[in-house]
Amino acid sequence: MSLVPLNFFVQHDGRSARQHVTCRYKCGDACSQPVPNASSNEYFGDVVQRVSRRTLLRSTGVTVLAVGAGSALAACGTDTPPAASQAPEPEKPSAGMNFTSVAPNSEDAVVIPDGYRQAVVISWGDPVVPGAPAFDVTKQTAAAQRGQFGFNNDFAGLLPIPGNADHFLLVTNHEYTTEQFMHPGYDADKPTREQFDISIAAHGLSVVEVKRTADGLVPVMGRYNRRITADTPMTLTGPAAGTDFVKTAADPDGRTVLGTFANCAGGVTPWGTVLSGEENFHGYFGAPEGASVSPVRSDQFKRYGVKPEATERKWETFDPRFDVVATPNEVNRFGYVVEVNPWDPASRPVKHTAMGLLKHEGATIYVTADGTVVSYTGDDERFDYMYKFVSSKKVQPGDSPEAMAHNMTLLDEGTLYVAKLSSDIPANQIDGSGTLPAKGSFAGTGTWLPLLRSGPNGQAESLVPGVSAQEASVFTRFAADKAGATKMDRPEDFEANPKTGKVYVALTNNDERGAPGEAAPDAANPRNDNKSGQILELTDDHAGTTFTWELLLVCGDPAAADTYFGGFDKGRVSPISCPDNLAFDSHGNLWISTDGNALDSNDGLFAVALDGPNRGETKQFLTVPLGAETCGPVVTDDLVTVCVQHPGESDENSVDDPLSRWPEGDNGTARPSVVVVWRDSGNIGV
Repeated sequence: MSLVPLNFFVQHDGRSARQHVTCRYKCGDACSQPVPNASSNEYFGDVVQRVSRRTLLRSTGVTVLAVGAGSALAACGTDTPPAASQAPEPEKPSAGMNFTSVAPNSEDAVVIPDGYRQAVVISWGDPVVPGAPAFDVTKQTAAAQRGQFGFNNDFAGLLPIPGNADHFLLVTNHEYTTEQFMHPGYDADKPTREQFDISIAAHGLSVVEVKRTADGLVPVMGRYNRRITADTPMTLTGPAAGTDFVKTAADPDGRTVLGTFANCAGGVTPWGTVLSGEENFHGYFGAPEGASVSPVRSDQFKRYGVKPEATERKWETFDPRFDVVATPNEVNRFGYVVEVNPWDPASRPVKHTAMGLLKHEGATIYVTADGTVVSYTGDDERFDYMYKFVSSKKVQPGDSPEAMAHNMTLLDEGTLYVAKLSSDIPANQIDGSGTLPAKGSFAGTGTWLPLLRSGPNGQAESLVPGVSAQEASVFTRFAADKAGATKMDRPEDFEANPKTGKVYVALTNNDERGAPGEAAPDAANPRNDNKSGQILELTDDHAGTTFTWELLLVCGDPAAADTYFGGFDKGRVSPISCPDNLAFDSHGNLWISTDGNALDSNDGLFAVALDGPNRGETKQFLTVPLGAETCGPVVTDDLVTVCVQHPGESDENSVDDPLSRWPEGDNGTARPSVVVVWRDSGNIGV
């Protein structure tokens, strides 16, 4: 089976429009926590040695771990749309961008351009496997949820089914649950066992066959349909597998992990599998009231932003594997890139520890002309890093079982790198205001610093002095600190342009940039108190160690002096804030979904031209409903899909008192959903 994947309101000082409740459940309230990366990079690294040489090599299961909060997001916004209205249209739109820009708004709807149609493909609670009941918010059970579409869909991949025209596999992540928007009468202080079991089942991934019809995409009860949850058995591979860092009483071999959660973005591989990044895993592990931790454990978990305290969901009260006192190593079994074979419902997902343990936003694949596989991933935290993994093996074409078995080992053997950026722009031209330097753009060069080289059967070699291979695999942030990586403004999604090979990175925001005691602005992160983020363009020697870079967009209000749109006329672009996920269309345009729009309007999906006289032209294609985030865009010639995550999440509301009724309307329940957009006459954007 040879596949070509489809590329797929409370205001806090004008920062991200994300609500505090979303921050608490999604990322452990990172915006109110100290920045986990306290390293000075060049000189940091002593912690790794102390972590390893003392208690972390013990597998007794009695050392206390700290857990609780941390990742990165700014705070929250109003429901008043910005003063700017619809962006003026250029005289000749870029190929693939011939649609009327959607104006910023605060409607409780998915708003699309004139001449287009939309439909909901699937929503939380809809049946995925045979026998699953229809959704009823008042009659939820864990058994039902195990057969139904999960909560808060983020990444989506759309894979054509060979030999079955107009049929696809829709594979989605389910990143997190927000129980007060799921369960009527929910008591956050006293969740029930059944609510815990429902939450376990609502995480993970869904594999759903869909059929293209005149009314969009329609789910089918196909033979590939599957739910993966927070307790589905998974295989741990690579240098960490079998080590004392990941062994537990329930898994003394350290090779079988139950479940995946905090799954944010991902990628579709050329060999037909799906990659899913475990991001804010730390927030799922808790400790009893008053628990203390050793200095070594404290150092380790401060770096990953965790605390020894009760969690929001209180999973630690129902299952000892989430109790860091009872099961201290369990937290080291999450924070990896997960690979799923959607074509085999009986297959076990794999967690690739050769790609490191961090808050993976996702993982995307680029294959060089000689078949070398390169995977890019961002560590979504303020002041954390950009990574790539270069496989030492070549991709094997074809759809035979032998080819699939070979290709699913590609991410176990190779070299893990972290990025260090530099620039010759004089320091006095980078003052934190975002003002362009004399050369007219922010640009520079970079080096990929090697951290870890992995080989067959988990054999590995650390490339950072004083750090073992197993440490580099499990405590990757420490190894990257010691190597001297560049602190970035929340690196999220990566995507390589299939036409040019250039790699694009969404840097979402960082309200701590330039704050006292934190990293100062630099050429790649040029603004203090960066509320709206930027898009970085890399010209990478994919299998090598050097690259050049340039900021394509410095996001925000086009009327503001600190924004930049690739040199394009700022009077003719749509306002864009907090870029998150990326995709490409067949014309080579970049599509950007946003999360936490700091410009007082709903999040949306934008198309950006990359080449020619319209380079930097930015047009809003759609907006999502109140309280929602735009996730996982898939853009083909004849349709666009987006995941609408957490509609109606608001600090003042709940499922009993909803802000949003989308998509059901009337007296219905707000439900995370996948939406498809198309037009009957002509292709998307043509």
